[in-house]
Amino acid sequence: MYKSYEEAYRRSLEDREGFWSIAGGAIQWEKKWDKVLDDSRAPFYQWFAGGRMNTCYNALDFHVEKGRGDQAAIIYDSPVTGTIRKITYKELLDEVSRFAGVLKSLGVDKGDRVIIYMPMIPEAAISMLACARIGAIHSLVFGGFAPNELAVRIDDAKPKVILSASCGIEPKGPIPYKPLLDRAIDLSKHKPEKCVIFQRPQVKAALVPGRDLDWTEALGGVSPAPCVTVEATDPLYILYTSGTTGIPKGVVRDNGGHAVALKWSMQYIYGVEPGDVYWAASDVGWVVGHSYIIYAPLLYGCTTIMYEGKPVGTPDPGAFWRVISEHKVKVLFTAPTAFRAIKKEDPTGSFVKKYDISSLKYLFLAGERLDPDTYHWASDLLAIPVVDHWWQTETGWAIAANCMGIEELPIKAGSPTKPAPGYDVRIIDEGAKEVADGREGVIGIRLPLPPGCLPTLWQKDSAFVSSYLSDYPGYYATGDGGYKDEDGYIYIMGRVDDIINVAGHRLSTGGMEEVVARHPDVAECAVIGVEDKLKGQVPVGFVVLKAGALKSRDDVQKEVVAMVRNDIGALACLKDVTVVARLPKTRSGKILRATMRKLADGMEFKVPSTIEDPVVLEEIGAALKEIGYPR
Repeated sequence: MYKSYEEAYRRSLEDREGFWSIAGGAIQWEKKWDKVLDDSRAPFYQWFAGGRMNTCYNALDFHVEKGRGDQAAIIYDSPVTGTIRKITYKELLDEVSRFAGVLKSLGVDKGDRVIIYMPMIPEAAISMLACARIGAIHSLVFGGFAPNELAVRIDDAKPKVILSASCGIEPKGPIPYKPLLDRAIDLSKHKPEKCVIFQRPQVKAALVPGRDLDWTEALGGVSPAPCVTVEATDPLYILYTSGTTGIPKGVVRDNGGHAVALKWSMQYIYGVEPGDVYWAASDVGWVVGHSYIIYAPLLYGCTTIMYEGKPVGTPDPGAFWRVISEHKVKVLFTAPTAFRAIKKEDPTGSFVKKYDISSLKYLFLAGERLDPDTYHWASDLLAIPVVDHWWQTETGWAIAANCMGIEELPIKAGSPTKPAPGYDVRIIDEGAKEVADGREGVIGIRLPLPPGCLPTLWQKDSAFVSSYLSDYPGYYATGDGGYKDEDGYIYIMGRVDDIINVAGHRLSTGGMEEVVARHPDVAECAVIGVEDKLKGQVPVGFVVLKAGALKSRDDVQKEVVAMVRNDIGALACLKDVTVVARLPKTRSGKILRATMRKLADGMEFKVPSTIEDPVVLEEIGAALKEIGYPR
């Protein structure tokens, strides 16, 4: 369809309505839109205004009607329970329709909110699609979130019903969810009318009489629910993301623009076809899980994998290769941190030799900056394109990517290539003026954002403007800093607050991390800016060593300092480097640099609800004390 990336990108900006009108033709509409882009209430833009459709119909019914009913829609692969289950499109449609009937029987109607508090099991997907089927708005909260965080989301979304499971399962064992849910409901001002609990065999949850229903029993005697037509501009879901004030922001996703953008992205960014097996190794609680475990693959007619496991330890560093081999995965999308974990446990990549992964055509990575060392390790190991791409919870799909379904551009390590069609990405200064190629600045996206991006925050239009649109008029502020090179390639150097000022020199901690990551014994690293009375800020480095590292901790520390001095200069002032067993991360794999900064500066902080293991903060605090922080 497109002759080149440049042709597609140029048309997406010069003829937005024509470009997205063609993409919109791939979706089944009950009523076609009146206007592709409604800018009458700018900056609250609406895509496909006047159009009417149903997301669940496009993801399930349509494929069954077109003869794809016997194809696997979901492959549930759970090494933590020893379970592999394949669910066809026809079977999934039947289960979703029946559970949508349960929701209808509980009084859930179009526009009502339903909170889903689930682990990585098929019932999470069924819950989401059942809500979409009847026009209810789902808000999926990462399973295992602390009660207080869940309570905040309950009070903001005000759900009529909450759907949950008796437990999640980690490699160390089951994590009961019901006590967390009960405590959250106790803490919340808003009380749901009903809770439906899926009982897993590993843990039996106690049900509250009159409020709680057993999932299986609730299905008894209900009639399957048909699709409810909604406006393209009606909300499909609310997904909460961290706010700078500590209050989560409810990112809204519409139905029409979301379906159009995600279906388009499967073909043109990820280079897959209907029937292919696509695996996003994330969690349904995160935006990657919403977009690329559930909605995009099913909208496009692919087979999607729901994986309840880890990249290592379930049972070994060959876990990903086993899944790819067994299910003939064509595209894997995961976070760089997953590959760093594999690299740490299996530096030579020996486990990949045990499996036939010849089906794998592309590896896509996103969620954190892909450091060149990890890129080269994965690229050399797999001998396939390793595609860094960059996006956010707010956008819902890639802002920048090497669009493999349009034209495979040369890959540059450290860059997510060029802006995806639809995104007018500019590098700007503090006055919202564009800066020259090669110069670092704030990454802004000229309005309007393309379909699929957030139209606003849940019932907080003013917060949407103040959070994203007010700092740089005419732009959506990504919060990331970076630059473009002479070829138009984008380089993401980290969050704007990861730029530190050392004695008047503005330096990127992300740039330092790139250098540190090149050390042959370093598996993972983080560099943060710490307050200093003399220089304003100084960088402090943390490194995790690979398994079987040949050099001593002291030698690695000295060599890392020398590398940064050599590559960036003495002005970088990286003198303090400490070796740690692990870095503090969210459950989605992001390193908690802001929390580490507060620890180093001796500031009070709240343990993030998203943290994978709070104990690691104690370990980081002890490591900082050894090198004299806080001062």
